[in-house]
Amino acid sequence: MKCPLCGYVDSKVVDSRPTEGTGIRRRRECLQCKNRFTTYETYDLANNVPLVVIKKDNSLQLFDRNKILTGLLQACYKRPVTTAQISQIVDEIEAELKNTLKTEFRSTEIGHLVMEKLKELDDVSYVRFASVYREFKDVETFMAELNELKKEKVETV
Repeated sequence: MKCPLCGYVDSKVVDSRPTEGTGIRRRRECLQCKNRFTTYETYDLANNVPLVVIKKDNSLQLFDRNKILTGLLQACYKRPVTTAQISQIVDEIEAELKNTLKTEFRSTEIGHLVMEKLKELDDVSYVRFASVYREFKDVETFMAELNELKKEKVETV
């Protein structure tokens, strides 16, 4: 990337963040004059390689953001969570996946991302999602998850 101050053609990336939609904001530093500047890059959707999800049975499936959206809507049913917040979570997860250089992701990786976002948003929705995602077999497993959540809440206060 060419420096806007001195015109030197090489720079290093200092920080990268996803932007609204399909883009990346990068802070760069010129290797010659040390000037810092920001660039905004968008994905080339025409040549975009689709994201692939590796399911638990090792079958492959194209990434479908609607599946995450549906799961979140079910977990947040009758909770004080807006559809805008749910959409934002889906956007953030999709952006995080696209910002990696990988094209294949295990469904467990995506599930963990969803659970991290839900844990910050609403405890009840998190537990609902975790009960389906982690396939709790009995009450003890469910209670262990609740106790872990309770312990984390006490530690953050």
